[in-house]
Amino acid sequence: MTSGSPADRAAPPVARREPVEDIRHGDRRVDDYHWLRDPGYPEVRDPEIIAYLEAENAYREAVMAPVRPLQAALFDELKGRLKEDDSGVPVKKGSWFHTWRYKPDHQYPVHYLIPERDGPDAEGRILLDENVLAEGHDYLSVRMVEPCPGYRRFAYTVDVDGSEQFEIRVREIDGGADLPDRVPGTNGVMAWARDGESFLYLRLDESLRPSSVWRHRLGTPAEEDAPVYVERDPGFMVSIDQPLDESLIFIEAGDHETSEVRFVPADRPDAEPVLIAARREGHQYSADHRDGTLYILTDDIHENRRIVTAPLAAPGPENWQEMIAPSDAVYLSGLLVFRDFMVVTEREEAMQHVRVRRFSDGDSHRIAFEEPAYSVHPRGNAEPGQRHLRLGFQSLVTPPTVLDYDMETGQRTVRKVQEIPSGYDATAYVSEREWAAAPDGEKVPVTIVRRRDTPKDGSAPLYLYAYGSYGATIDPYFSPNRLSLLDRGWVWALAHPRGGSDLGRRWYNRGKLAHKVNTFTDVIAVGRHLAAEGYTTEGRLTVAGGSAGGLMVGACVNMAPDLFHAAAAHVPFVDVLNTMLDDTLWLTPSEFVEWGNPIADREAYFRIKGYSPYDNVEAGRYPHLFVTGGISDPRVTYWEPAKWVARLRATKTDDNLLVLRMNMGAGHGGASGRYESLKELAEEFAFLLMVYGMAGDEAAAG
Repeated sequence: MTSGSPADRAAPPVARREPVEDIRHGDRRVDDYHWLRDPGYPEVRDPEIIAYLEAENAYREAVMAPVRPLQAALFDELKGRLKEDDSGVPVKKGSWFHTWRYKPDHQYPVHYLIPERDGPDAEGRILLDENVLAEGHDYLSVRMVEPCPGYRRFAYTVDVDGSEQFEIRVREIDGGADLPDRVPGTNGVMAWARDGESFLYLRLDESLRPSSVWRHRLGTPAEEDAPVYVERDPGFMVSIDQPLDESLIFIEAGDHETSEVRFVPADRPDAEPVLIAARREGHQYSADHRDGTLYILTDDIHENRRIVTAPLAAPGPENWQEMIAPSDAVYLSGLLVFRDFMVVTEREEAMQHVRVRRFSDGDSHRIAFEEPAYSVHPRGNAEPGQRHLRLGFQSLVTPPTVLDYDMETGQRTVRKVQEIPSGYDATAYVSEREWAAAPDGEKVPVTIVRRRDTPKDGSAPLYLYAYGSYGATIDPYFSPNRLSLLDRGWVWALAHPRGGSDLGRRWYNRGKLAHKVNTFTDVIAVGRHLAAEGYTTEGRLTVAGGSAGGLMVGACVNMAPDLFHAAAAHVPFVDVLNTMLDDTLWLTPSEFVEWGNPIADREAYFRIKGYSPYDNVEAGRYPHLFVTGGISDPRVTYWEPAKWVARLRATKTDDNLLVLRMNMGAGHGGASGRYESLKELAEEFAFLLMVYGMAGDEAAAG
């Protein structure tokens, strides 16, 4: 089945135009769809706006009606690969094991606590059932479930609308009763004091920025909480963390290129925070702790970072002693300190590595993996004295695997491999790494997966995914969901453009600010390379990405529309210039170091205007577009995708499909339940198969 002629489709909604003029740096812009931003935001109540968004959803429903049977079949496929009674690998902490389990037909996990004496395979007691919390809500996110020292009670943090405004609640472990204590207006992150009678947490300001740390004592009203640290710079956000020994609580303030870290002793949470190193523009660092010594990951002398130590009693830079020197080839991306070992995550040639260093003699080694491209990260490590390092490993062909690596002997023990109930044969698929030439000569890595029997003759459609911002790296990961495309003859590719840190800090710096366009031209170069190598043909690609990756999608379809047959833009950051001109939005001030400040900087204004997808919509052909948004999204506000779709409808000259799925009950992450999120993915896949003429008999079934 094809998408049909325009006469076969329902008429799309037409957003009215109400020109709003804005003049900056002598430049006049007219925004016809500014009215789609509710003046009462973050509340969205304007009847005309709601009606327009609902009309877009109704139009999508009408467009998708012919392939609803296909969507249902895809959902059954996706659900069939999901283990309904799944469970996590128990994590030992003190004299307890923590784990989670799903029960059949449950949207959310149930958290369990198991006494060490019973062993990790025991049933244990229910700590928290998220399915009970979700009753009466369309959305649920639980960010933390954290027992206090001594395990008398635990804190859990809840968001019920996708706004990322979490309430902290506290529950007794014995008896399961919630305490009266409820702390609203947080970002969902907290840390217990050693006595289990108080905790520190992050409070959101009026712009929803995590801007301050507060101390709450159980049994007192949240209104009486005491400030511990307040960040005055509107471009800095605050976070808290703890080392494995939980002796300290770190307070970090920073943006994307500058940071400042303080700490308070966990047994004296009312103490004045101790500053490690005063902020210096362009200097980022983080800290860990062991036995009175701080271990600091810093880029003070090299963009790829080094590791230094400092005494806890005198942590300033004048006392820093180099432990691991910086390297031009190796980017140090993370640090985890145990009692006897230090674990460093490194990046070299777009590959993640894990290095183990023994404190007693300084001996170190990388943990070797055989696949050509993979993802590996420490996870589930809770005790400073443990000898094993728990790792999560996966690749484009290897399902997520939890393994314990003995840091002394090198022995590996596989604890879990994600099960695919409907069946999966890894040997039927092949993962490959290619390097594409960017316009300026840089070599851009791309990781590819396909069935072995999918020919490299240009006939296959290809799904190209990328992100490329904030220095974030997306390593090759397994997804049982993508099998629905691979088994229908698709190729799936993950580009690693500049703007991420795949090839070190330089790779990030060459994809931000004045170099941001490199991200988009890198992805376009990858698409052309994959076509030249026979993985697909130009015009048979789908480009996909979310959030800042959605900006990449919007820029690419403006710059090279004929390269792509379709595009999937998830909560896309497409109204870049207007957002960066609005410093009342919580993310904007902290984003100036990523995109530039168009309010104060004329050059930044015109640079952003030059690539902002919304500002560069032009008359001409665009690929088929599947766009999503979330009404409660605090990161990419709902009006960005809504305005972009409205302008595209009024401007583009083709008959290709353009649909918007505005989630009226969720935010940045879409639907929260594991089955509801699969329904949304099934709809996207059905849309793609439809516009590629691959729906076939499945669309007519049922």
